[in-house]
Amino acid sequence: MITRRWLAGGCLLGVSAALTLFGTPAVSADDGGAAEPPKVELVLDVSGSMRARDIDGRSRMSVAQQSMGEVVDALPAETQLGFRVLGSRYRFPGSSKAVGCKDTQQIAPVGPMDKVETKAAIATLRPTGWTPIGLALRAAAKDLGTGETTRRIVLITDGEDTCSPPDPCDVARELAAQGTHLVVDTLGLTLDDKVRRQLTCIADATGGTYTAVQHQQELTGRLNQLVQRARTTYKQTPHKVAGGAQCANAPVLAPGVYTDRERFGEHRWYRVSVAPGQELRTSVSVALDRKLNPDYGVLLRAVSQGGQELVRGTGAGSGRTDVQSTGLRWSDQRPETDVSASPTPGGGSGEGTVCLVVSNSFSAPASVRTAPGMPLELTVDLVRSSDAPGGPDLGRGWLLLAVLAGTGLVAGLITGWLARWRVAIWKEN
Repeated sequence: MITRRWLAGGCLLGVSAALTLFGTPAVSADDGGAAEPPKVELVLDVSGSMRARDIDGRSRMSVAQQSMGEVVDALPAETQLGFRVLGSRYRFPGSSKAVGCKDTQQIAPVGPMDKVETKAAIATLRPTGWTPIGLALRAAAKDLGTGETTRRIVLITDGEDTCSPPDPCDVARELAAQGTHLVVDTLGLTLDDKVRRQLTCIADATGGTYTAVQHQQELTGRLNQLVQRARTTYKQTPHKVAGGAQCANAPVLAPGVYTDRERFGEHRWYRVSVAPGQELRTSVSVALDRKLNPDYGVLLRAVSQGGQELVRGTGAGSGRTDVQSTGLRWSDQRPETDVSASPTPGGGSGEGTVCLVVSNSFSAPASVRTAPGMPLELTVDLVRSSDAPGGPDLGRGWLLLAVLAGTGLVAGLITGWLARWRVAIWKEN
């Protein structure tokens, strides 16, 4: 039995549907690699309200432009990034709202990026128009295309949609229902409650995250984190699963990657069938998508069906980070031919089931929403167990002892002879 803490950075978190209850076949998540590169599109609000100067004494627009330029500079070589804006071409007077509510354009296609040209296009943006968020999300989804891997839209805005219909939350649900593995993360440049509710709805509908941003460095950091997340998770879309309230009714997971949500102080249970001679390797990453009180932690435990803890992994933090992670390993040390007894004390009928439970010690200020729960990503893998270390090898031990003793004896003789020789020379002189 081995314990080790893993950092499963990167996080999180695509969505597709799968739920397996007690007595049904295990959920499976194929580990097929993807030939296509990770694809992300940033959608920036360039409406008139972005002129407000309330972020570090600067306008929201200038802060967003600086952050997006820094994201372009830090872009991983294999990531294909595109840019779309809304509200950038409206001119007052002379343009009606009907015209302004159709105003969305792609200023850089999703693909290999010309960084100089893209940064120049971002720098020339001026906030003037309305806020057709729903229309922009539909267009961004088309920009990203379809495929078997997760694509990400990151929406940066300071206001709610001013052009409904289409309602942006309905558009997000519509995109999620298409099964195109599309995740929308939202970043709010204001603390307005109506804006927060709308952006939260958009993110929740697609399995994404919502973050309120109040400083330029926060915006740059969060954008880079989301782009990096697309890079680390694009090869496999996590399967959505709902953990149980106890082991008996928990879903059975096959090797793969899964996503779920966990409320503050909640316990989420899952089950994995581990055969004799196999080693279970599992890790959990929780996306800290809202402000938390300091000193928090994540706990992942492997438990027998009888309730006895087998091994645990813990992760703790204090302060704002993107992801909190931990992991564990556990081996079934029974011989591979032995299926007559459970691998875990108090286990039951010998099915080789290990219960996994994820819990947390999160708390937050009263103003922070607690629902829906924090997004978590769970990875499960089963590999052939490495041989358990046997007893001490006395043959090798005695051989090593003899070599060391012989070396010490020779070294002692040489040192003694040199000392006598020095003394003899000293007496002669």
